[in-house]
Amino acid sequence: MTASRVTPDTELLERYDRIRDALAAQPPEHEREPLKQQIIALFRDADAALIAATELKDSVKVLVEVWKRLDGNALATASPASSASGGSPNASNAVARVDHLGASTFVEKGWSKLSLGDAAGAEVAFRHALELAPAQNDAEALLGWAQMMQEQYDVALLTFHNVLMRDPMHALARTNVGYICLRKKIYGEAIEHLSRAIRHGGDRKAALYAHLYLGMVYREREMYEDANAFFRKALELGPNLLQAWYELGRSHWSAGRPDEADTAWRAGAGANKFNPWGKRCGEILAHIAQGGEPPRFD
Repeated sequence: MTASRVTPDTELLERYDRIRDALAAQPPEHEREPLKQQIIALFRDADAALIAATELKDSVKVLVEVWKRLDGNALATASPASSASGGSPNASNAVARVDHLGASTFVEKGWSKLSLGDAAGAEVAFRHALELAPAQNDAEALLGWAQMMQEQYDVALLTFHNVLMRDPMHALARTNVGYICLRKKIYGEAIEHLSRAIRHGGDRKAALYAHLYLGMVYREREMYEDANAFFRKALELGPNLLQAWYELGRSHWSAGRPDEADTAWRAGAGANKFNPWGKRCGEILAHIAQGGEPPRFD
């Protein structure tokens, strides 16, 4: 018995095709804003469909448990990959393994560049990875992250949409959708996406950044104690995430606690002065010393 492939809703696919074709035609400037709104609406509708599908999947798990109780035996747990191939996986998957190995080199290179703040260089590396191993969720989610860090938010949303269409539970893609909602000041949706990424667990990197971004959401809403709790949790999960020190300092400053802000920025600067965020902590300390104000959001 071969596994059936669930395809997205036909109406959503038709909308996607129309927008893709319109973009490919390189529309004049006055036609781009309506397309942007169509993209945003499509993403939201697709995400709602994914949530519904996930809920249905969870309901099916209940049916499985009922079946087990009736039958008294566990369902077979054969590997989906081997059953779908209909035979030994060794020969059929050999090329894929080679592709994955080559792609993983570019993924590591891209992540290194992203960590150093070179989002454009990271995007190039992730595209190379996807050329070697197309439709790899992790590589494509990182590609979207690189696009997002270049403030290409609508392009990044489409990239994350592709990942979530294949895997509605992909935590890193959902975390970064939450960040884009934050930047667009859609705080309710940002909290929903980020909280879901934390609840589902399983991806340490996604949980780490989801806590960081939730802290940023609550700081923007002037809920400073909640914000600080999320920043501290991010530092607990990832002591090397120096951006959390930078954001914690800004949260203290906005709350009228400059001494605590100074302490946070000094901790970030002292942790690693060569890290981009450690360097920014040092720069903001120098800026404050000269009578300046920290940026509220950058």
